[in-house]
Amino acid sequence: MRSNGLQNKRMLYNLSTSLIKKVYTAFVVPTEREDPVAVGFDMYPQLLFCCGLIFGDFIKCYFLTVKILNNRWERIVPFRDYRYLERQNLHYMLQQRKITLAESEIPTHWYNIMADMPNKPLPPLHPGTQQPIDAEALAPLFPMELIKQEVSTEKWVEIPDEVRNLYSIWRPTPMFRAIGLEKALGTQSKIYYKYEGVSPAGSHKPNTAIPQAYYNAKEGIKKIATETGAGQWGSALSFACQLFGIECEVFMVKVSYEGKPYRKIMMNTWGATVHASPSNLTNAGRSILEKDPNSPGSLGIAISEAVEIAATHDDTKYSLGSVLNHVLMHQTIIGLEAQKQMEKAGDYPDIIVAPFGGGSNFAGIAFPFLQDKLTGGKNVRAIAVEPTSCPKLTRGVFRYDFGDTVGMTPLIPMYTLGHNFIPSPIHAGGLRYHGAGAIVSQLLKDGIIEAVAINQTECFEAGIVFARAEGIIPAPEANHAIAEVIRQAKQADAEGVSKTILFNLCGHGHFDLASYEQYLAGNLVDFEVSQEEINNSLAELNTPVI
Repeated sequence: MRSNGLQNKRMLYNLSTSLIKKVYTAFVVPTEREDPVAVGFDMYPQLLFCCGLIFGDFIKCYFLTVKILNNRWERIVPFRDYRYLERQNLHYMLQQRKITLAESEIPTHWYNIMADMPNKPLPPLHPGTQQPIDAEALAPLFPMELIKQEVSTEKWVEIPDEVRNLYSIWRPTPMFRAIGLEKALGTQSKIYYKYEGVSPAGSHKPNTAIPQAYYNAKEGIKKIATETGAGQWGSALSFACQLFGIECEVFMVKVSYEGKPYRKIMMNTWGATVHASPSNLTNAGRSILEKDPNSPGSLGIAISEAVEIAATHDDTKYSLGSVLNHVLMHQTIIGLEAQKQMEKAGDYPDIIVAPFGGGSNFAGIAFPFLQDKLTGGKNVRAIAVEPTSCPKLTRGVFRYDFGDTVGMTPLIPMYTLGHNFIPSPIHAGGLRYHGAGAIVSQLLKDGIIEAVAINQTECFEAGIVFARAEGIIPAPEANHAIAEVIRQAKQADAEGVSKTILFNLCGHGHFDLASYEQYLAGNLVDFEVSQEEINNSLAELNTPVI
């Protein structure tokens, strides 16, 4: 009897599957691929539900129950027959495009990868004595709580309730299965992206701007000085300072100040004062302009100007949007959310990709997954993508160097092109930085992460493909990650394997349309720094060799 019952159930199952295929073929626009996820996937829950009504509770409840929850279809696969369903290829029919979290699922702690690193980074050195620096020497620049986080090796650092509450303005951020991009590439691989462009500033930068402004406000600081490249960090800190009633002064790299005026207007709207860097307002800026009156500026120069303002004014602190340990730790909220979302999707990445300037973008998405690699044995690859015009990870040297151009910051153990290196004026302004953060540098040195460099025309080509497939126009920085994702997907197809790839879509490109205009008009130029330029820049270093 039980055998006959099972045969009847499988007969009904096969009959319902056949009906679904016939209805789908007749009424749903066919795709060029055989993957029903690609087009019309949202029809399948309805078809399955109808079959459940026709054939009874067996189909509806035992094999596949479809319900409406939070205005979306979700799949429930009974544990007893999941493998049977998988053999019938039903497991991908109801694949979700968007994977979301509730506000209650915002992480309560940041992850500090220092706790799990097999080799801890070397200590920063005082710029004058070149001896290991202590907390007292950092006090003129940073509030004490951030200094504690900078040197901490505690694995988990609690997120203050006030910060977590402000995070909820835009967090948790959504994760998407890039179904359109997969179809456009014709790839067997699965591609996911975490979209940080939903923040008020349009990028991932508020993840650290909010806590930095919070800790400064707790110590009664009235003003913060900072730098910004393309304007994402300056926008984020202007927004955060406005929330806490703190004055914000921003030195914006001149080439971006002139090329991205709407970022400046965003900062002004949130109450910030913005200067083109190099400027005549600081000794650092004036010294650069004396050497090169037409200097396009760089993040290193802008940092020098902001640090000088903070160091010479008692009521002012300095804030950095990347590189430093506490900044990278704040950004891990991205990857911590992504872990929950990948779990909801029933998947796990083989490869994680993110753009690389100083490290905050890459660290945010990659570090929580690297915890699984360092402590849980997961064989996940993490790839940092930098521009060919500023290839510190792929062509720089590992040694102590200043974080700024003039030499006012502590010396950091980093992969560097030399603090005097002035990158070419590419459109991904957030990636035009001569060095890498100490943590990322150590991870690369130890072979735990990988790095590649890609030119900007390939990156914009990838951004166009993505925008047309997924609907979001990415920031030029994010295009670097997309270009590498496409490379990895094509390589997997060539090898006849399917990979699960996750990348950080760090921000939208709504204020970068002039760069897209140049690409579409065929006027975008690639910059690839010569080895002679790198050697000349490194030859000027008189910092300690590691």
